[in-house]
Amino acid sequence: MAASAKTLTSESHTLNGEWTVVLSRRGRQRRNPPKITIRVQKQPSHWAPTDFEINFARESKLMQKMQICMKKLEMSQFFLNLLDEIQTPEMMNYFHRVLSSELKMKMVIYGIGSIESYESPRLQLSLAILLKRKFNWIGDIEVFDPILSATESRVLEALECSVLSINEQGRRQAEKPTMFFMPHCEAELYDNLLQANWEARLLNCTVLFGNSFETYKQHLSEYKNSAIVDSTRHILAVRKFTDEFRIKTISDTYFSAFHDSSWHFFRPVLETELQLSNL
Repeated sequence: MAASAKTLTSESHTLNGEWTVVLSRRGRQRRNPPKITIRVQKQPSHWAPTDFEINFARESKLMQKMQICMKKLEMSQFFLNLLDEIQTPEMMNYFHRVLSSELKMKMVIYGIGSIESYESPRLQLSLAILLKRKFNWIGDIEVFDPILSATESRVLEALECSVLSINEQGRRQAEKPTMFFMPHCEAELYDNLLQANWEARLLNCTVLFGNSFETYKQHLSEYKNSAIVDSTRHILAVRKFTDEFRIKTISDTYFSAFHDSSWHFFRPVLETELQLSNL
């Protein structure tokens, strides 16, 4: 990218029959293999919270929880270290490459879980919001999880996040630079995302923050079930073109929310190299 194009600066379940976010992952304290499931692929569909109650007391309490969580995270050594990692010349070069001539990179959050019920989703959402506040090249934030309540949706909107009305099944195409923020989602969702973007021009516009693909490779090597391997074939195939940067959780406080999480950048490839039969 030309140096004159821009400068990146730092600023101050199936619960409804769609896809599943496993809530138990939010509180576990030990390292477990990434969850791998096999499901029938579904198409994007319209979505709205199943509850329509407007409860201002609940909203106020949840907003207070989020504010406390963001402040706690912002002052943590974990967050300061993560900022340092992002701002290394190597990492910034990757972000520059994805942005190309664009000024902003949209952030799409899939599978955040219940921010009202669990601390790990609050920490994950807090990280996404703080990253947007710190870096002026991160644009609008869009959020989706089929488990979100009306209260959670209203709080997300108050935090300047847009809640999607379509369950995209993770199949958003990165027509412009997009950061997919997907910590601890299921393998199926990552595979759906990669399948939808299985073109060189789309992969070049994609940044993924989520489960380590290297860890998937290690655990999948233990499986002989061809159906499981087939359901993760894009995850396994894309590793050939992926530069992965594992983050450090540092303390038990952030282990549950972020263990085994990595930044994934996808290198330019020829279309002929994306033939799954050749990988």
